[in-house]
Amino acid sequence: MRAIGIVLAGGNSKRMRELSNKRAIAAMPIAGSYRSIDFVLSNMSNSHIQRVAVFTQYNSRSLNEHLSSSKWWDFGRKQGGMFVFTPTITATSNDWYRGTADALYQNLQFLKSCHEPYVVIASGDCVYKLDYNKVLEYHIEKKADITVVCKEASALEDITRFGVVETNGDNRITQFDEKPMVADSRLISCGIYIIRRRQLIEFIERCAAEDRYDFVRDILVRYKNLKRIYAYKMDSYWSNIASVESYYKTNMDFLRRDIREYFFRTYPEVYTKVDDLPPAKYNPGAEVKNSLISSGCIINGRVENSVLFRKVFVGQNCVIRNCVILNDVYIGNDTVIENCIVESRDTLRANTSHIGTPEEVKIVIEKNERYVI
Repeated sequence: MRAIGIVLAGGNSKRMRELSNKRAIAAMPIAGSYRSIDFVLSNMSNSHIQRVAVFTQYNSRSLNEHLSSSKWWDFGRKQGGMFVFTPTITATSNDWYRGTADALYQNLQFLKSCHEPYVVIASGDCVYKLDYNKVLEYHIEKKADITVVCKEASALEDITRFGVVETNGDNRITQFDEKPMVADSRLISCGIYIIRRRQLIEFIERCAAEDRYDFVRDILVRYKNLKRIYAYKMDSYWSNIASVESYYKTNMDFLRRDIREYFFRTYPEVYTKVDDLPPAKYNPGAEVKNSLISSGCIINGRVENSVLFRKVFVGQNCVIRNCVILNDVYIGNDTVIENCIVESRDTLRANTSHIGTPEEVKIVIEKNERYVI
């Protein structure tokens, strides 16, 4: 593909509450064995983008560990590769990334040193499959300056979390409101953009000269009437996980057969860093219904409508319903958990109960020392 990829993975969201205390949103576990950033990196690889830069910043330790080798997404080529950029202290700058446009500016030399004519910019906190080649073909056909991938939001979606766009009959964007309280349109931006590399450099340098730092507000919104900005509408599954409610819902979506078939059994595949763990073990008395159980889990109790990530131990006579249990959690005997997200490396003591509601999912974070019963 005649483009380089840029993944924006440095952000944080207060809507994630305690879940973002330990990791960046792009490093959030998804569907038992994946992390959020795996989906955009897999899309880049499957679209034959050979050179990808990932911009990390907030709580980036676990994310950087996950990205320590590019081989999992097949970027380890002589021509191209995967580059991870964090804010760098220099003689002229000691700032963190002050926004998405500033992140691009601080790494402008990377853009200038590339030779591909186009740039695909994508967020690292979304779950979807997309062939960026089709978006690029659309971009060229429309003779667009910028193409924004968009999707019609459902009636239940909270559009105050997104950029909301309006288009004319030719899909040219005529209005772009960033996180409005009220909007007439349900067409939201998916945080995926295609732009010519030299034009992006020009935009970023102009933003820096004017002390502007945000790609959406200071480029898309500001130039919507001056540049040809088009919407590419996708009709397949897409979800942004940057809130507790959407993160929980996205994981629970993988309990649906059609979603599992789409991501796990339909070409192209989604790739991730592989851990050498034994298969899940179900001891006598275990009962599992409509759940995802990952490698390294040991199940002794009952699990229903739940997603269990790697190395989860479920004790005897436990009942787990409608839950997302993150990596390396020990659940003691006779524990009841319902409508909860359990943080990784927790130890839930025996004979305890943790109950949330479908309307308000409970986040369970215990600070107990790991012990063995």
